[in-house]
Order: sequence, then structure tokens, then C-alpha cells
Amino acid sequence: MMKSIRTYSELCEFGTFEDRFEYLRLGGAVGQETFGFERYLNQVFYKSREWRSLRDRVILRDNGCDLGVEGYDIVGRIYVHHMNPITPEDIRNRSPFLLDPEFLICTTHNTHEAITFGDASLLIKLPIERTLYDTCPWKL
Repeated sequence: MMKSIRTYSELCEFGTFEDRFEYLRLGGAVGQETFGFERYLNQVFYKSREWRSLRDRVILRDNGCDLGVEGYDIVGRIYVHHMNPITPEDIRNRSPFLLDPEFLICTTHNTHEAITFGDASLLIKLPIERTLYDTCPWKL
């Protein structure tokens, strides 16, 4: 079975936040082991000068917006998410997925968790846009 590779170029074809979320949604499980005893590998990687520089470029490219969607400005910590889950082997072998902006996107913590666990209820909802008389239908 061939694994689907998600790219920034494809992601940009989806205009709405919801569609971009569906494209990236994974469906993992809480507590599912990823790096296990090799967790130190990703901790070292995410502290590297190379990663921090790339992270800054991705944030600028996405204008600090959640999933790169204008109007979904991230207030607070910005996560730069690998659209294709990485493994210890990816770090050891310097996989192209690690440091190529084509495989990265900005997210909030909630969006990152929603993508990882496939749970849209974790997404922060935007306020409902109000219209004239929407709470007083008898005035129409």
C-alpha cells in the first residue's frame, strides 16, 4: 500500500480552513507511540539551528496563519507541523521531509492535535458572523 505524501502545493489548492484540515487529518490515537525511547532524536532536531531557521521562513510564508489561511491569525505559540509524520529513521537519514518547506505548515496547538488525532472537535471555532435582525426574525 502506497503512503500518500501531503505537500504544501496541494494544500494551497484547498481554499477553506476546513478543507485544508480534512486534507491533513491523520487519525492517530492518544498515547500512540511515535519516537518511544528515541525521543531524544526529535528533541535534538527541533533545537537545531537549521530547523529554527527553516521554521522562521515557514512562519513568514504562511503569514503566521493557522494552516496558512488568511484570517486565521495565530495568537500565541506557532507550531510548524510536518504534514507527513516523521520517524527516527527520517532524522537519522536526513529525509527530504525534514527540512523542505513543501512538507511544512503553520498550526496552533489545537489544530496540531486535531490533525494528529483526527478530531475536528479540537479545532477552535471562529465566532458566528452576525447579520442584521438575525436574532429578531419578526423584524424582517
